[in-house]
Amino acid sequence: MRIQLLRALLHASLLLLLSGASFAQLRISVGFGPPAIPVYEQPVCPGDGYIWTPGYWAWSDDDGDYYWVPGTWIMAPQPAFLWTPPYWAWVNGGFVFYDGYWGPHVGFYGGINYGFGYFGSGFEGGRWEGDHFYYNRSVTNVNVTNVRNVYNTTVINNTTTINRVSYNGGNGGLTARPTPEQEAAAHERHLPPVSGQTQQLQQARSNPQFRASQNHGKPPVAATARPGEFSGRDAVAAREAGGPYNPPANRGGNQPRSGENGRPNPIHPNELPPMQHSAPPNTGNQKVDQKYQRDQEKLQQKQDQERQKLQQQQEKEHQQMTQKKANDAQKQQMEQRHQQQTQQLQQRHAQQQEHMQQRQAPPPQPHR
Repeated sequence: MRIQLLRALLHASLLLLLSGASFAQLRISVGFGPPAIPVYEQPVCPGDGYIWTPGYWAWSDDDGDYYWVPGTWIMAPQPAFLWTPPYWAWVNGGFVFYDGYWGPHVGFYGGINYGFGYFGSGFEGGRWEGDHFYYNRSVTNVNVTNVRNVYNTTVINNTTTINRVSYNGGNGGLTARPTPEQEAAAHERHLPPVSGQTQQLQQARSNPQFRASQNHGKPPVAATARPGEFSGRDAVAAREAGGPYNPPANRGGNQPRSGENGRPNPIHPNELPPMQHSAPPNTGNQKVDQKYQRDQEKLQQKQDQERQKLQQQQEKEHQQMTQKKANDAQKQQMEQRHQQQTQQLQQRHAQQQEHMQQRQAPPPQPHR
């Protein structure tokens, strides 16, 4: 019964975690930015109720490389819901990925110009009227034979000055910030990517040709009419790369994403690996060895208490943010602060261990 109760509590905690807007942030941090958004045409909308989800660069931690996830038309998970695209942003010395989500309004997506209605803020490609979605033919590729719910509204988008940069902040990145309306959208009920979008990502990740190191920012398939249809006439190749792509030669040395043994960099103390304490001293002097052992145990106990204290403090701040219904920008600032606190604690504890080992080192033997 205890085991069943524990499982039920864990399941409830997981559901509570996934129900919040915080699922949009994925703790992936990369030391160099993704390529520019490639130039490509939008495939024809396959039918009524499909929403355009633009392509984007995702990250493969297996080989330390970006890969292109083709844009595609997706059936909306429910009427009146729109897609907020994912984006990359420079945060605390690395590029952090924010996943997209479905919601009643389009939120902040970094100011990235994905095209086809997603020009950096909001969505100009269509609108819901009741249970029917109406397409703006001026910016989306719709065949009126298959789709009758259309309108034409000119969108000012000077193609000669399009900025195809695919990340916010950092060197050369965009400087867009969330508007009050986008911050309000962050408080609304969200749904994660649907199964078709997950299929699109998994299929792209499994194909080496979609890696930026191989296609140099010009993927072989930039968009599809439906999820998973990576071949045939409705699979659209990139016409050209969005700009030069020059990743660092040693990509592995520029990724703060993974720490020791491929683990993600810790943000909270409970994500830190166990402290590596030195072996019991053996100087030959029993009293000295016992004293060193007691000092080591006291240090370990003190460090464990400091980890627990910081963890409790950060959990309290998380609860306060939830009660205040903080927006994504405020949550991001809090996570940056938590990561800095955790890293400082880890460095201080490592220095304490080093000093302890130096004190316990046997004295040098005199030369004879």
